[in-house]
Amino acid sequence: MSTNDVANKLIERCREGKFLEAINDLYDDSIVSQEMPGMPNETSTGIKAVYQKSEDWINNVQEFHTAKVSEPMVAGNHFSMRMSFDVTFKDRGRQQMDELCVYEVKDGKIVREQFFYSF
Repeated sequence: MSTNDVANKLIERCREGKFLEAINDLYDDSIVSQEMPGMPNETSTGIKAVYQKSEDWINNVQEFHTAKVSEPMVAGNHFSMRMSFDVTFKDRGRQQMDELCVYEVKDGKIVREQFFYSF
């Protein structure tokens, strides 16, 4: 798959709320996921760790009020997208989240992701 194909499939799954399925289908076994410095799970390495981090986040969501995912911006083997959420968490209440997500693709799989947001 091309970088553009991977980007479009990830965005499609995210818009459908199929975040964990996206990891299984589109991520490389050696994926590296980078959150903002000082955040929990700042760096997660390997598909099991990234899947677990995402599953924990989803399981902490009490309600998704809105979720928006932009179209991708592709450059070579990288792409980015904007994700915005209005979410009520079980442990910290309702929050609005807005983040820039940057991905690297190699051999048709996502090998690196990095998230930029304010907290």
